[in-house]
Amino acid sequence: MMTNGVVHANLFGIKDWVTPYKIAVLVLLNEMGRTGEGAVSLVERRKLNQLLLPLLQGPDITLSKLYKLIEESCPQLANSVQIRIKLMAEGELKDLEQFFDDLSDSFSGTEPEVHKTSVVGLFLRHMILAYSKLSFSQVFKLYTALQQYFQNGEKKTVEDADMDREDGERQMEKEELDVSVREEEVSCSGPLSQKQAEFFLSQQTTDYFLFQHYLSYLNNLRVQDVFSSTHSLLHYFDRLILTGAEGKSNGEEGYGRSLRYAALNLAALHCRFGHYQQAELALQEAIRIAQESNDHVCLQHCLSWLYVLGQKRADSYVLLEHSVKKAVHFGLPRAFAGKTANKLMDALKDSDLLHWKHSLSELIDISIAQKTAIWRLYGRSTMALQQAQMLLSMNSLESLSAGVQQNNTESFAVALCHLAELHAEQGCFAAAGEVLKHLKERFPPNSQHAQLWMLCDQKIQFDRAMNDGKFHLADSLVTGITALNGIEGVYRKAVVLQAQNQMTEAHKLLQKLLTYCQKLKNTEMVISVLLSVAELYWRSSSPTIAMPVLLEALALSKEYRLQYLASETVLNLAYAQLILGIPEQALTLLHMAIEPILADGAILDKGRAMFLVSKCQVASAASYDPVKKAEALEAAIQNLTEAKNYFAKVDCRERIRDVSYFQARLYHALGKTQERNHCAMVFRQLHQELPSHGVPLINHL
Repeated sequence: MMTNGVVHANLFGIKDWVTPYKIAVLVLLNEMGRTGEGAVSLVERRKLNQLLLPLLQGPDITLSKLYKLIEESCPQLANSVQIRIKLMAEGELKDLEQFFDDLSDSFSGTEPEVHKTSVVGLFLRHMILAYSKLSFSQVFKLYTALQQYFQNGEKKTVEDADMDREDGERQMEKEELDVSVREEEVSCSGPLSQKQAEFFLSQQTTDYFLFQHYLSYLNNLRVQDVFSSTHSLLHYFDRLILTGAEGKSNGEEGYGRSLRYAALNLAALHCRFGHYQQAELALQEAIRIAQESNDHVCLQHCLSWLYVLGQKRADSYVLLEHSVKKAVHFGLPRAFAGKTANKLMDALKDSDLLHWKHSLSELIDISIAQKTAIWRLYGRSTMALQQAQMLLSMNSLESLSAGVQQNNTESFAVALCHLAELHAEQGCFAAAGEVLKHLKERFPPNSQHAQLWMLCDQKIQFDRAMNDGKFHLADSLVTGITALNGIEGVYRKAVVLQAQNQMTEAHKLLQKLLTYCQKLKNTEMVISVLLSVAELYWRSSSPTIAMPVLLEALALSKEYRLQYLASETVLNLAYAQLILGIPEQALTLLHMAIEPILADGAILDKGRAMFLVSKCQVASAASYDPVKKAEALEAAIQNLTEAKNYFAKVDCRERIRDVSYFQARLYHALGKTQERNHCAMVFRQLHQELPSHGVPLINHL
């Protein structure tokens, strides 16, 4: 098949084909190899080498233009190429066959003229392979196209000579010639090969056009290229100002609007690569321009990045708190300000109405992801699950209507990570694995938001290893978690040390982390650290020291309306009271905390709660009469069975061992030998696999 003088031979996956222009380039390469080093000066050789790459990668050009390019670099070689092409075009078909046969000799010998893996070598091999796949009729058409290509080049050369002699009409004929040259170039060039198309696109993106620089910035940001993305965005800034000199800096249209979003993108770029000081400066510039233009949407984006900076740097909270005070007019309350869930959701509802009214799908996704995180923060896993599934269903409908998967935003990745963690908390590890598998496919490891699912995956693996008593495996996962989130990694390192009975090291680490989180105002992590410190105290037989720590955690949980953390704190307070010998008060506290845990808590926490209820029931029954005591023990055994079922769902063998030990003791007290022996056998088997690290079983919550 031949189109515009191009013989297509895209057979067997070949992504290149032979054209008359490429034959001319092959002649040039052949002549360069035949010409000795003394015949061409070093300067001419350097110019020829610089000329080769655009000739090999660029689109086909006319023969006359090729002659001029070669002549500018080496006049002697241009004459040789012209003679060689003329002899081939005016000769016979066998001359073309012989020429391609001779090309293969370039790779022969101990010191070949061309290396096979070089740029020139790859081009020669592609051309030889493409030519060898041609049928006889295709070869004949190619030779005919070469003759036409040569004749057009000769005709153009004659016209150039005539134009030089007619100085008076040079300008007019030059304009006509430009038209004929463009037409000739179109007629001699067929479809671009893959490499030519890639080269053409790369040339287009390097041109100094405004939005191409912004597009280049987005692409470089996607592949994590720090230098190139910064370079492209700064070029976008420069040309934006130059092209918008006549516009208004605070207008809704024109370069003013783009300028404030460019500043916002620059801040996001610096934050993405860890340049927090530069990010804050760029963000202040974006806020200033957005305030001048009264752009509330841009200010909302700025506030979200201020929060991200607040997590990275403690001093950025000063700027964040100042901006939040001004954001009252925009209806932007914060979850960590201690607002109740209904007030916060009402505030978000107002912005949601605008998002839905104007079909701002990206902001709708962000809002749903925020609600998912807020419900999890408040300890309402059912509502969080509902919000995450809503985002998934919306994306499914968009994919069906558009025919492609479009939503690869950060909000979608966050919602999916929450969904995976929620399933893992309920012991549905297979479902969590499917969600993570989808995340890995949609967000590859080198993509922008891949760190979100990487951290989620590491945390789930860590929790499973801890539940299974494989502390060495959990310790090996701490390094990966720390690389993705330093605070989370340090906290989990302390948890591993505590499980391994290294109390001194764990206490030092928790105290440092507590001070750091208090400085960052990371309330959720502060409460979690306080609970771990309290657990460390009672495992060290110091429950009285743990009480004020737990009361501080409870006060923070109540202040910030973190219901689930408050329930978990009450659970720990009840356990401390049990150790202090007041099980009746412990049971009263449990009635306050157990309902939210059983309704929205993780499976592991449900098991812990039921296990603690059983311990309190047994301790309270010590003063009962025999009949009532037997009834209390039977009720405790039922609660222990429920706790064991919960622990089994998350493969928590260490706690199953503790429950089995406690059940065996109760069955022995009730005189049920067969049930006692069964529980004792289970305990012995697990105790041999999971050493207790010297911690009394009865003191483990």
